[in-house]
Amino acid sequence: MMNRRRFMRAAAGGLLAAPLATLAQQPSGVPRIGFLASESASNQAQRLEALRARLRELGYIEGKTLVIEARWAEGKYDRLAALAAELVNLDVAAIVASGAKATDAAKKATSAIPIVMETGDAQGIVVDLARPEGNITGWTFFSAEFAAKRLELLKECMPLIRQVAYLVNPADPSSGPRRAAQAAADALKLTLRAFEVSGPKEFGSTFAALKQSNCDAVLIQGDTMFAVNGKAIADLAIEYRLPSAGLIEFADAGGLIGNGVDLIEGHRRLAVYVDKILRGAKPGDLPVERATKFELVINARTAKAIGTTVPQSLLLRANRVIE
Repeated sequence: MMNRRRFMRAAAGGLLAAPLATLAQQPSGVPRIGFLASESASNQAQRLEALRARLRELGYIEGKTLVIEARWAEGKYDRLAALAAELVNLDVAAIVASGAKATDAAKKATSAIPIVMETGDAQGIVVDLARPEGNITGWTFFSAEFAAKRLELLKECMPLIRQVAYLVNPADPSSGPRRAAQAAADALKLTLRAFEVSGPKEFGSTFAALKQSNCDAVLIQGDTMFAVNGKAIADLAIEYRLPSAGLIEFADAGGLIGNGVDLIEGHRRLAVYVDKILRGAKPGDLPVERATKFELVINARTAKAIGTTVPQSLLLRANRVIE
């Protein structure tokens, strides 16, 4: 399998391959696709390239049969509305919205332009997954389930923990993951304490406070702000010798446990929707696809750094172990 670095080098080599006679044309003759993301270009480079690579396989040549206009919010949610409006004003043929906040911004910006979403929870965004109606379709996973699963993994890894800090962004009103995490905590007989963190400047004081509160581990909300700053959070967890769990990328950044969906594969799936829409399909007629591929990553280097021994049963279940 191509590793991440080789994948990134391949990404620089160009985009999208062979013209399609049946494309729905823009006035310029070449359709534009908008790509809207809550994170930074560097954070989502692999996801965008996965979209591009699949479109290439489907027969497109960027600059000849397709143009992609990418807009990045850099983790600042208040920028998304203006960025979505930019894409609408460009009269793009479709908007690929990467993430829940980007999807919400695109939805508010247009009810006419097709939106292909990647989001942790499509409920409330579309009428029905099988027949979404309206101008939105795409790929989804249920983020609430992962909040509970990560807590279970922390408990399995560290059976003696009693109190877990849950880092949440007050700018993210999603209540489903919080409810699921609390239900899992109750079932595991754990105390779950929410610590609101609005930005990186609060990381240091928050970790000092949670350690003073005798928290034994840290659960990270699957929020863009935390994803963008994963290494800073992971470094603090190591400094305070606390086991931590978050998104897959969090383990790559130095967190102990990463668990979630394969977002690279998800963005490849988004390309299939884009292709169908460019060929004339209505997004409301295209069922929303639910993720089926999940990944567990254990960072053994981090376990050693914080003095934790990961159970062999957990290591054997992991898709990847970072040595």
